[in-house]
Amino acid sequence: MENFGAVLGFCCLWFIQSVIPGSLLHQALFSSKNSHKSLHNRAVQINCSASDLSVCPADYMLPPETRELRGGECPDYFRWIHKDLQPWKKSGITREMVESGKDHAHFRLVIVEGKAYVEKYKKPYQTRDLFTIWGILQLLRFYPGKVPDLELMFWCEDRPVIHKNDYQGPNATFPPPVFHYCGHQESLDIVFPDWTFWGWAETNIKPWGSILEDLKEGNKRIQWQDRDWNREMEEGYKNSKLGDQCTHRYKIFVEGAAWSVSDKYILACDSMTLVLEPEYYDFFIRSIMPMKHYWPIRTTRKCRDIKFAVDWGNKHSHQAQAIGKEGSKYIQEQLKMKYVYDYMLHLLIEYAKLLKFKPRITEGAKQICSQTMACSQDGLWKQFMVESMVNSSSETVPCSLPSPFEPLALQAFIENKEMVKKQVEMWERVNTGKI
Repeated sequence: MENFGAVLGFCCLWFIQSVIPGSLLHQALFSSKNSHKSLHNRAVQINCSASDLSVCPADYMLPPETRELRGGECPDYFRWIHKDLQPWKKSGITREMVESGKDHAHFRLVIVEGKAYVEKYKKPYQTRDLFTIWGILQLLRFYPGKVPDLELMFWCEDRPVIHKNDYQGPNATFPPPVFHYCGHQESLDIVFPDWTFWGWAETNIKPWGSILEDLKEGNKRIQWQDRDWNREMEEGYKNSKLGDQCTHRYKIFVEGAAWSVSDKYILACDSMTLVLEPEYYDFFIRSIMPMKHYWPIRTTRKCRDIKFAVDWGNKHSHQAQAIGKEGSKYIQEQLKMKYVYDYMLHLLIEYAKLLKFKPRITEGAKQICSQTMACSQDGLWKQFMVESMVNSSSETVPCSLPSPFEPLALQAFIENKEMVKKQVEMWERVNTGKI
C-alpha cells in the first residue's frame, strides 16, 4: 500500500462532484422534512439538525425487507468464506478467543438486535476504521434484520496480523478470529471488504459504486485497437494522466511493501492487466485466473516478462483485448456493491454461527448509526458518506452462498493456476530464446 500513490498515479483519478449544502441532493439526503420513497421501501432519513447528534434516533433503522425476489447464485469467490473460517469450524469461537484478539485489533464491533456498537482500541492509518464502520452500518440498512448478533475484532493496517506459525505446535492456543482487509498464505486473518468501497477521502477517491459507473464510461472512450501505446512510450508517458486510465492497452498491478487496494481499479478497465504475482489477497481476487483475467508477471523476471507480454499483445491484439475484457467483466459484473454487501452478510452470518457465547454490548462500546457518523463529519468525509449511504433496503434477497470447496477441487484449482503460469513462462522462453 505504501506505493499506492505511484500505482494510482499511473492508473486512476476521479473528479469528485461536490454536494453543496442547501442543494436538492443535500436536502434529499440530510433533511428530515423530505421523505424519499423508493419503489418498494420507505427510506429513513438522517437529521443533522437534531439537538443531540451523539444519540441515534429511535426510528433511524430502515424497515425490514418484505419482498422475496430471488438474489441468484453468488459469485464463485464467495466460496472462500468457508475457507477463511475453517480454523474455527470444529472448535467454534469462544469469548476467550475473541478477547485474545484485542491486542491485534483497532476496534471491536458488536451487533445486537440489528444495532451496531463500537469499542475503539487504537487509531489506524488515516480514517480506515471510520469508513469500514460506515460500510457495516450501510449493510445493516441494506439488509435490515438479517445481520445476526455478533462480536468481532477488526484490524485496519496493510499486513495480516494473525500468523499461522504463532498457533502451531503441541502447546499452541487457538488463534483469535480477527477481521482484516487482506490475507496471506501464512496468515489466518478473516478477509473482509476494505474501506475504499465507501470512499477514500484522503486520496479523493469516490465510493466504489460511483467509480464503477465512471470506469464503464471510460471503457467506451477509445476502442482498444486505437489506444496509442507507441506514442505514449515515445513521449515518456506524459499524457498518462490518472483520469485517463481506460485509454491504454495495458496496465500494471504491483504491490508495494504489502497489500494494495488498487487491484479493483486497475482490472475494471478493459485494458490487459499485467499482474506482478501478489503476495497478499483480498476477498474477491482469489478466483481470477491467469491468461483469462490477466497476464501473469514474475517478480524475479518482471522487466523481461513485461516486455514479452506487451510485444505479444501488440502482435495478437484480439487475444490481448479478450483478456482485458474478461478482467473488466469480472470486476464490473461480480464486484457490484450488491455483491459486496452480500459477501459481508454471508461472512458475518457464517461467523456468527461459530460463536459459542451470547454477544453482549461491552462496557466500552458506544452505539453508532448513520446519523451520528455522517453528521459529525465535514468535507469529503461527509460527502462520501452522503454518496454511499443506503437509502432503501435491498429489493432482492441476498444471493445464495455456494458450498465450500471440496479438497480435491480446491487443489485442482490451485494447480491449474500454477500450470497456466508455467505455460506462459515456457511460451516466453520459446519465443525469446532466453531462460
